[in-house]
Amino acid sequence: MYTRIVVGIDGSELAGKALRHALALAKNSGAKLFLVTATEPSVLVTAGAEFMAVDTGAIVADLEEIKAKSAQATLAAAETLAGAEGLSVSKIHVPASIAADAILKTTNDQGADLIVMGSHGRRGLGRLLLGSQAAEVLARAQVPVLVVK
Repeated sequence: MYTRIVVGIDGSELAGKALRHALALAKNSGAKLFLVTATEPSVLVTAGAEFMAVDTGAIVADLEEIKAKSAQATLAAAETLAGAEGLSVSKIHVPASIAADAILKTTNDQGADLIVMGSHGRRGLGRLLLGSQAAEVLARAQVPVLVVK
């Protein structure tokens, strides 16, 4: 039924559950999997910054490098899990993007016909209903979305 599945992952427990569901779907249907993770843009805010000159370029570059390494580790762990199931995946890191935008862009770019994601990510664990990124994907997606809780 599905041939190209995008899976949003962020290293959270629910993203892991979503990944396991996507792996089972791919294994049963022969679908190609695209694992996507996003890292938000780095923003520095300091009190009193209007009174001093600070070169933040190096600080932001260091933050971006740290976030990129974390994203690669998240993708590598998911790839290992897929490999244990005999599946290969495409790994995609979208820097300087919120998760919903990255998932939707990847879905469009890859011609995917299903999105699989957790109901909450790292930031949404305390919410009672649906996480903001999952709600955004559901509102804007042009393909079916499987939300795992």
